Amino acid sequence: MSELPPDHNADDQPDPLDPFDEIIAEETDRDPDLAVIEAGSRTLRTQGGPPDADIPTRPADPEVDKALREVETELATRWGETKLEPSVSRIAALMDVLGEPQRSYPSIHITGTNGKTSTARMIEALLGAFELRTGRYTSPHVQSITERISLDGAPIAPERFIETYQDIKPYVEMVDASQEYRLSFFEVLTGMAYAAFADAPADVAVVEVGMGGSWDATNVIDGDVAVVTPIDLDHTDRLGSTLAEIATEKAGIIKQGATVIMAQQPVDAAQVLLKKAVEADATVAREGLEFGVVERQVAVGGQLVTLRGLGGEYPEVYLPLHGAHQAHNAAVALAAVEAFFGVGAQRADALDLDTVRKAFAAVASPGRLEVVRRSPTVVLDAAHNPAGARAAAEAIGEAFQFSRLIGVVGASGDKNVRGLLEAFEPVFAEVVVTQNSSHRAMDADELAGIAVEVFGEERVQVEPRLPDALEAAITLAEEEGEFAGGGVLVTGSVITVGEARLLLGRG
Repeated sequence: MSELPPDHNADDQPDPLDPFDEIIAEETDRDPDLAVIEAGSRTLRTQGGPPDADIPTRPADPEVDKALREVETELATRWGETKLEPSVSRIAALMDVLGEPQRSYPSIHITGTNGKTSTARMIEALLGAFELRTGRYTSPHVQSITERISLDGAPIAPERFIETYQDIKPYVEMVDASQEYRLSFFEVLTGMAYAAFADAPADVAVVEVGMGGSWDATNVIDGDVAVVTPIDLDHTDRLGSTLAEIATEKAGIIKQGATVIMAQQPVDAAQVLLKKAVEADATVAREGLEFGVVERQVAVGGQLVTLRGLGGEYPEVYLPLHGAHQAHNAAVALAAVEAFFGVGAQRADALDLDTVRKAFAAVASPGRLEVVRRSPTVVLDAAHNPAGARAAAEAIGEAFQFSRLIGVVGASGDKNVRGLLEAFEPVFAEVVVTQNSSHRAMDADELAGIAVEVFGEERVQVEPRLPDALEAAITLAEEEGEFAGGGVLVTGSVITVGEARLLLGRG
C-alpha cells in the first residue's frame, strides 16, 4: 500500500515490466468449458453452489408482524429514498440527541455505482471470520426492510428492528420539530442502524452509502477505511452528468487520514478521487497496482480465484458468486479488510489464508445472479443501470451457457432503461417486459416501446403483471425441451427481483 505524494499524476501507468500488471490487465478469454476442466478436482472439492441467502420472511408471530407493518407504515409517511434535500444537517442533529452512537465503533464506508452491497457482504464475512462482531448497513432491501440492518452477519430480528425504532422515535420527533424538513425514510433507518450497532455493541460497522457520498445520510461516520467500487453514470439528475461530477460527490466519504481502497476506475473518476485523497492526507491502495485479481477460473457454483492483497497472494479462494465483477469485488473487499487490520501499513504479513478462504466460501449476495429455480433455470439479478447490466450479461454467458435465454425486465422510470436493454440485447433471445409494484416502476407499455426499438417487435412480449411475465418467460424457455438449456433472467430493478423471488417461493 502506498502513500500518495502530493504531485502524483493520476495518468501514471504501472511499470510495463511488472508481470502482475499483465495478469490483471485483461480477464482471460479462453473457453469457459476449458477453464472448468483445468480447475479439475479443486472445483469438485468446493461447495456445489452458493450458501442459502439470508433473506428474512415475514414474522411468523401475527402480533410481531402487525407491529412491524405499523413501523413500515410510519416510515412510509416520510420522504422516500428518491426525494432528497442534499444536507447532513438533519441526520447530524439526530446523532447529536442520540449521543453520537456512530462514534462508538470503527467503520468501513463504501461508495461507488455498482457492487457496493456485494462488497459489503464480503467485507462483513471476512471480518466475522476473524472473530469481530459486525454491523452492516446496506440498501435497498430485496424483500424485507429488516435486511438493511445486520448484526453478526444476519439481518436483525423483526422484534429488534421494532424495538430500535421505538427507542429512537422520540428523538426522531424531536429533530423533526426543530428542522425545516422532517427526517426522511433513509435518514431514520440510518439512525436506527447506528443506534443498533452501538447497542449490540458492534466491533466494526460496514456501511454502504445510499446515494453519492458527501451529503448522504450515512456520511456522519468517519470511516477508517473508505472503499470506492467502480463509478459509472447513474443518478445523473442528482449526482452530476459526468463521471468527474459523480466522483466528486462520492469522494465525500474520504476523511482525514483514512485509507482509501479504490477499485479500477475511469480516468476522470480516478483523478477526482486521488485529488481528494491528497487533500485528506489519505493513504491509497488501487486495484491493479497494490492489489487485484491474479487469476480466476469458472468453478461449480461460482469461481476459483487467486487474489493479490496488500500483504501478499491468496491462492485458490472459492467464491460462490458468478462473474468477473464479483472477483473484482472480492479483491476490493480483501484489501479493505487488510487495510482495516493495518496490513501494508503497521504490518507486512498477509491475513491467514485458511480464514480468508473460509470467509469467501460462505458469502451470499441475494439477487445477484442468484439461481432460484431449475428446469428451466431461473436467475435473478438486480442490475438496474447499463454498467450493471453489462456485467450481468457477461457473467451469465460465462457461468451458465444457456442455449436460449429469456429476459424478464421490470425497470424504474428514472433509470437509463434504453442503455440497460441494449446491454442485454446480445444475450436475450426474447424479452418479456413487465412492471413491479413500486410507484417508480416504468409503465410496461412504455418499457415495451423502448424494448421494441432495441430488440425488434418479434422479440418483445408485454405482460404488465409480474406473475404473468414469469410464467410467459418460463414457457418460452421450455420451448426447446427439458434438456435444451433454456433459461430465464429476471432483472431491471431490485424491487422486481425481490417480488420475483417471493413469487418463485424464496422467502
